[in-house]
Amino acid sequence: MEIFQTFASTSFGPVAMVWTKEGKMPKVRRIYLPSERKPVQALVETHFGRVRTLSCEIMEEMAEKVESFFLGRDIVFNLGSIRLDVISPFQKRVLLAEFKVPRGWVTTYGRIAAALGNPRGARSVGTALARNPFPIIIPCHRAVRSDGMPGGFQGGMKMKRALLELEGVEFSPEGKVLTERLYY
Repeated sequence: MEIFQTFASTSFGPVAMVWTKEGKMPKVRRIYLPSERKPVQALVETHFGRVRTLSCEIMEEMAEKVESFFLGRDIVFNLGSIRLDVISPFQKRVLLAEFKVPRGWVTTYGRIAAALGNPRGARSVGTALARNPFPIIIPCHRAVRSDGMPGGFQGGMKMKRALLELEGVEFSPEGKVLTERLYY
């Protein structure tokens, strides 16, 4: 199976979308966000080796949506464009629950765990979200800690806060999320 990459440009740096052809349709296997720790291309090569940069109409549309999302536009992605079959059943349940959190709302790891029938599973939910292979498409930046602090994010804390602020979420001077728009 041949693996490709397409890039989206953001104010934080390039976002890499690694994809394969499934039949005639491209499907995203993984999205890599820019971070301060390691360049996106190095992350891609660490997990997939050298991959060919290629695009097609569907992936160009995806790149445009990612770019628009980073500009603060209200974008909803199609889950049919990602390879949910490459993750565990538990992680899939967590990511599908997170996908339901609307723009401008937040949830907590504990609230997702409770919604999935495991009220003591906040840590497991946090781990599943930390390993989300589809950030932005599955908006895991909308999950915060129960104390209101943002928690971790693959793109770093600066990006998580910026994305939440683009969605209208406010923060206290101490860095806690200030909203009554809690999902679940």
